[in-house]
Amino acid sequence: MKRVSNPPNPWHSTHVEWLDEPPEAELDIYEEDAKSLLSENKSPDLSFRFSVNPYRGCQHACSYCYARPSHQYLGFGAGTDFELKLIVKRNAPALLRQELSRRSWQRERIVFSGNTDCYQPIEASYALTRGCLEACLEHQTPVGIITKSALVRRDIDLLQQLARGPGAHVFVSIAFLDERTCRKLDPGAPTPAKRFEVLRALHEAGIPTGVSVLPLIPGLNEPDIAGILERAAECGATQAFMTLLRLPSELLEVFFERIRASLPEREQKIVSALKDMRGGGLKESRFGARMSGSGPRWDAVRGLFDLQCRRLGLNPREEAKAFDEAKPQPRPRQGELF
Repeated sequence: MKRVSNPPNPWHSTHVEWLDEPPEAELDIYEEDAKSLLSENKSPDLSFRFSVNPYRGCQHACSYCYARPSHQYLGFGAGTDFELKLIVKRNAPALLRQELSRRSWQRERIVFSGNTDCYQPIEASYALTRGCLEACLEHQTPVGIITKSALVRRDIDLLQQLARGPGAHVFVSIAFLDERTCRKLDPGAPTPAKRFEVLRALHEAGIPTGVSVLPLIPGLNEPDIAGILERAAECGATQAFMTLLRLPSELLEVFFERIRASLPEREQKIVSALKDMRGGGLKESRFGARMSGSGPRWDAVRGLFDLQCRRLGLNPREEAKAFDEAKPQPRPRQGELF
C-alpha cells in the first residue's frame, strides 16, 4: 500500500450534493493495486456467492460495523483506524473486467459490498464502484447493492440499465428513525430522512429496492422497526430483511465504548436485552445462529417484523421466488433476498 499525501477531497467534487457535512477528523488514504477483486463467500448464512469491495475501512464510522476487526489484518486498529485509515483498490474496475472476462465466469450475481460500504464519501472522488458497475453491465452480470449512502443516486443511469438487463437490486440500510441516535452511532452516514429519499428516488427510477434493518440492537431500536418498514414501503421498497447485532472479537469493546460515550443510559438495557437473545451471552459466532437470535424476546421481535412485512406487502412471494430462481444454489438463511 502507498499512502496518498494529498488524497482527493470528495467535498470539493461535483458530487458534493450527495454528501453530508465533512467529518472533523482528517483521513489517511492508502492506495493499492489489488491482485484480485471478486471475493467468494462460503458462509451458509448468506445467499450470494460473490462480492466486491473497492474500499477497506469506512468513513461512515458506524460503531456496530461487523467489518471493523478485518482492519486488523492490515496492521490497523478496529476502532478509529477503521474510519480514518482507508484503503483504496485503485485498479478495481480494470481488475473486475479481467475476472468477468474469464470463460469460467457464469454471470452470477455480485453483491456490493460484502464488507464496507461501496458508496462511502471517497467514492465521490474515486468512482471505483461506478467503474465496477460499468464492468458488470458490459459483461451482463446482475448486481445487488447494500448501502447507507445517498451517493448511489449518482449511478441511477447505470442501475436502470442493469435493472432492465441482467438485473439490479438496491437495499438501503436504515436502523434508526431518530436522527439524534443515528448521529451518535452512524456519525459519518446520511440521516434516516435522506436514506428514505434515496429509496424513493431509486423506486421512481424503476430500480427494485429494499430496506435492511441492520442491525437490530435490542434495548435500543426495537421500537423503530414498524416505523422503518412503513416508511420504506411508502418510498417504494418491496423487500426487507433484518439481522441481529453481531459483535465479533474486538468489535464488542469498540461498540460498548461508543455506547458509554454517547448513550450511557442505554448500556445496561442493551446488555440485558442482547443476553436475552443470545442465550445469556453477548456473542455468537456459529453459522446459522450469528445473524439471528433465540428465545422469547427474539421471537417477539421477529414476529413483529414478519407481521409488518405481510401488512405492508413487503417480500411478496412471487418476487422472492424470482430471486430464488436466479440463485446459483439454495442458501436459505439471511441475505436470501439477493
